[in-house]
Amino acid sequence: MNSKPTDFRAVGSKLYFLPIKTRVPLKFGTETLTEISCARVSVEAVDEADRRAIGWGETPLSVQWVWPSGVPYANRLERLLDFSTSIAVRLPQAGLRGHALEIGRDFQEELLPGLLVEHNRRHVGSEPMPWLAALLCFSAFDLAAHDAYGRLVGRPVFDTYGTEYLSRDLASLIEDELCFRGKYPADFLLRPRREKLVAWHLVGGVDPLEPADAPDAPDDGYPVLLHDWIAADRLRCLKIKLRGNDARWDLERLVRVGEIGRTAGVKWFSADFNCTVRDPAYVHQVLDQLAADHPQLDGMILYVEQPFPYELEIDRIDVRRLAARKPLFLDESAHDWRHVRLGRELGWNGVALKTCKTLSGALLSACWAQTHGMSLMVQDLTNPMLAQISHVSLAAHLPTIMGVETNSMQFYPQASLAEAMIHPGLFRRRDGMVDLSTARGPGLGYRLDEIQRVLPTPYASFGG
Repeated sequence: MNSKPTDFRAVGSKLYFLPIKTRVPLKFGTETLTEISCARVSVEAVDEADRRAIGWGETPLSVQWVWPSGVPYANRLERLLDFSTSIAVRLPQAGLRGHALEIGRDFQEELLPGLLVEHNRRHVGSEPMPWLAALLCFSAFDLAAHDAYGRLVGRPVFDTYGTEYLSRDLASLIEDELCFRGKYPADFLLRPRREKLVAWHLVGGVDPLEPADAPDAPDDGYPVLLHDWIAADRLRCLKIKLRGNDARWDLERLVRVGEIGRTAGVKWFSADFNCTVRDPAYVHQVLDQLAADHPQLDGMILYVEQPFPYELEIDRIDVRRLAARKPLFLDESAHDWRHVRLGRELGWNGVALKTCKTLSGALLSACWAQTHGMSLMVQDLTNPMLAQISHVSLAAHLPTIMGVETNSMQFYPQASLAEAMIHPGLFRRRDGMVDLSTARGPGLGYRLDEIQRVLPTPYASFGG
């Protein structure tokens, strides 16, 4: 491997936790989210010429999403905070060198699994923390490394994923000589990026549709009812959360949301069954009835998202017939490019990417998926503040099936007021779209020195 003068290594990290309460509850599968902690991370890096830069990353620690369980929420959150601290210690000690993408990939492949094993051994007798939760914790550090790299070379980091800066091609990073020899992530990215993207609005399982559904609605100046959201933001696309274990409820929810949306000018829907379905026949049953009774609404469903349990290696469900009917997108299952490959073998034909499973992993999965004919989407984790900027940036550089999902403005708009002063188009949907044009400059384009946010005392600080 030939090194580059711009290769760097992490020498320090700081970890902060920013607590947020939701204005309305957000349902995830069998659990409901009413509060969240965002991990904000800084990574200090130094290159071969001893030049230094500090980069920033942020990820909401969505406990219910990465670790569905009967274990109390507070216990699971504490485990994620503890594991994030372990990463903050280990990353500066690792000595990994290269581009941020190479470091992120190597840490994820070589060190993160061992850290997870060590963590679960320390908590012997307790439920093991899953791999998806480990990826979530690492993602903020990975984003910070990408931001630091761009700042170090003075370029937007999405301009650095080619041979000028990377020492390894995709055949080395993905380990597939036949498909990827001499190719780089830059070969799969949109250049120039899209400055505006169609925004998908989330209709959660407990979101109110009619006034009777919202007796305790907040009076804070933001919409509450679905019709009001559509009118205020001129929404075109709705993602509908379903239960996956109550076919009658799911069908009625699709019809209620669909009719409200259709009459208000919405063009597309997606159906998210939240990993709770065990048999493809369940999804066929719901879609069969929808097609028979409401063919127009059925035709407006653009894709179906992750109906089945997300551990693909354990639940190897053949989904080819369902995927032939509607595009079927991996979400929770798409841990990395290997899981995307396994999903394709089982019949999945789309992948929903998330920065909360690392930007490095999302880029490699996007390359693998495009090479093998799979459609792409970039999905939200209700990303506020800096997390929203990196999230939309990823979507802006990829040929997604339709825009980007973005919903933090629904559940905690006040959390991002400082960032919205500099990036108003990213934190308010106008004409059904979000606008990335203010995110510019080196790294991830945060323009952090212009954002007036006071951070708490670091939860952990190492090296530097």
